[in-house]
Amino acid sequence: MTLFDDTELFTVGNSPKRYYDLPDMELMQYDGFVPKAEADSYYETLLHNIPWREYQIPMYDKIVTAPRMIAWYGEPEEAGEGALPWTPELLKLRKKVEKETGLSFNAVLLNLYRNGSDSVAWHSDKEHRIGSNPNIASVTFGQTRPFKFRHKTDKSIPQVEIPLHHGTLLLMSGTTNTYWEHHIPKSAKEMLPRINLTFRQVTYL
Repeated sequence: MTLFDDTELFTVGNSPKRYYDLPDMELMQYDGFVPKAEADSYYETLLHNIPWREYQIPMYDKIVTAPRMIAWYGEPEEAGEGALPWTPELLKLRKKVEKETGLSFNAVLLNLYRNGSDSVAWHSDKEHRIGSNPNIASVTFGQTRPFKFRHKTDKSIPQVEIPLHHGTLLLMSGTTNTYWEHHIPKSAKEMLPRINLTFRQVTYL
């Protein structure tokens, strides 16, 4: 796996805090939530110190390796036995997200998109652990990638495409996860690694 250290290439978005007014969607985008120098530090630490792992997913009639790497953190009694213990960096970032959103989170899923070939297919997050209408706070570090949304049932609503920059916070709330799917497409362009963290409130059964 080829990894890069040159964070000077990563740009922090400069759009003001934005709320999307679309049917069945509660979505807030905050570019520059983590300032450039701090985002650079998080990127380097997470990229090199997280025990990234591949995992298998079902696709049609076979099992394949997902086109990205992951790590799962939280308290085992809340996030499950496979959860890793919080690191100081992840706890600091969780506190920052909770202060901004006024919400509480007890777990975080980290995704590493190594290059333009890594992606995530259209989906909405499964509700058996996070409940219906969950709050999901997403923080991005590294390469800017487009994050797309499409309504599950009303095809007359145009798709939404949001560039997630280095240090951007995206908060999905209300019925967003119930009525909308999201997706990060592959890219033929050369891409540096992107790290995404999704903070969640989970219930382990």
